[in-house]
Amino acid sequence: MTIPTRLAWLEQPIKAIDQAAQQAAEKRQTQLTKPLGALGDMEALAVRLAGMRGQIKPQLNDVQVSVFAADHGIAAVGVSAYPQEVTAQMVMNFAFGGAAVSVVARYLGASFEVVNLGTVAPVPPHEQVISRVIAPGTQDFSSVPAMDNAQLAQALMVGCERLDACAQRQPDLFIAGEMGIGNTSSASALAAVLLKRSAAELVGPGTGLDSAQVVRKAALIQQAMELHLMQEPNLEERPLALLQRMGGFEIAAMTGAYIRAGQLGIPVLVDGFISTAAALVALQLKPELADWLIYGHCSAEPGHRLLLEHLQAKPLLQLSMRLGEGSGAALAVDLMRSACHLHAEMATFDEAGVSDKT
Repeated sequence: MTIPTRLAWLEQPIKAIDQAAQQAAEKRQTQLTKPLGALGDMEALAVRLAGMRGQIKPQLNDVQVSVFAADHGIAAVGVSAYPQEVTAQMVMNFAFGGAAVSVVARYLGASFEVVNLGTVAPVPPHEQVISRVIAPGTQDFSSVPAMDNAQLAQALMVGCERLDACAQRQPDLFIAGEMGIGNTSSASALAAVLLKRSAAELVGPGTGLDSAQVVRKAALIQQAMELHLMQEPNLEERPLALLQRMGGFEIAAMTGAYIRAGQLGIPVLVDGFISTAAALVALQLKPELADWLIYGHCSAEPGHRLLLEHLQAKPLLQLSMRLGEGSGAALAVDLMRSACHLHAEMATFDEAGVSDKT
């Protein structure tokens, strides 16, 4: 795939996992005072994190949560139960600490920011709102491309920039959240094209649509997919073109952030349906990024389960959540921290004077 010059940073390689640290962590797991495999997925999680962090005993003290927000033109045709003004209102709710992910991030002691890429309603200045406005939302992708090439490059670069901004302190974990009325429509369209499925198989209630509204939403997205595939065939093989035609500013920013995290060697905890759709686009561009992605939970959105199955990903939690924002991923951090503590602090058979099975 030829990447335009303005996106040359995408050509940088994904950092390799530290195989020596991972192998040493695997060896340590065989020496801890428990039957091998008795802690199930917690063992594999600690070993994966050892390879990511380059530490035999990894820690997750410094967590970065960045919520990317933007409006979607398709919201104007009634694909959401909420009006578009809610996006800007929620940006301020994040900033003032009242949203679900704000509460969990505060509890975790995580660094938190919200990045505004463009909303229909104005967002007042606030110290916790990073203003990177591209336009007051995307165009309505049910009739025209969501953004032009320059806007796509700008949105991807915002994600890259936010990772570069925290790279000096090299956070132990990165979580991307999202906010944007209408963004489940974009995520459904992207996922349906990449998975070669119908929109009806991916579309769910989003913010709370009833069954008739879900059917109407699926039909509208299917028509949009057919329009863009007619104008530009084989979009499933051209992820940047797909993102430009049917994505959102915040989805593109998350895509860029995931790729940059892999380039910098920062582990990523992926949230729900929309975040996983962004991750899928990133993986189409950089398949080797898979080593850096851990999936926090399986949401109640029907499309999310299909995405996780396609990626052969086993999420850490299944709580029937469908809030977005990064909230499900943030709730999984304590589980990951527990895996690290167990791995680092359990005694070995020799240290405890306990006989092993031999």
